[in-house]
Amino acid sequence: MTTLPAGPGFSTTVEALRLREWQLGPGRPTLVLDQFSAEDFHLIVDDRADVHVSSKDGRFYLGWFPDGRLGTDGEGWTIAVTGTAEARGYHLSFDTETPADIVAAAVARVLNTSSRL
Repeated sequence: MTTLPAGPGFSTTVEALRLREWQLGPGRPTLVLDQFSAEDFHLIVDDRADVHVSSKDGRFYLGWFPDGRLGTDGEGWTIAVTGTAEARGYHLSFDTETPADIVAAAVARVLNTSSRL
C-alpha cells in the first residue's frame, strides 16, 4: 500500500488531481434557440435542417449545423456579430459535440451586450 506524504497544502493538491465528470454531447439545442424572439430575429430552417437565426438589423447571426457545417471540420454552431466602420466584428464557433448549455451561455452573453438604438 502506498502512503501519501502529509503536510500543509498536500490534501489540496490531491483534491485538485481527482477525476471529474464533465458534461459531454450536444444536449438540447432548444436551450440556445429559445433565446430568440420573432419580434427581434428571423429564423430559417434550410433543406439540410440547418438553422439560421439573424437579427432584424442583420448585425447578429447564429447558425446551427447538427451534422456539421459544409466545408468545415465538425463546426456545429457559429455566432457572428458584424462590426461597424469604427470597430471590427467577431466570430465564435463550436464543435457539433459542444454541449448546448455552453453555447446557450455564450449566446446569452452576446445578446446581453446588445442594446437598442
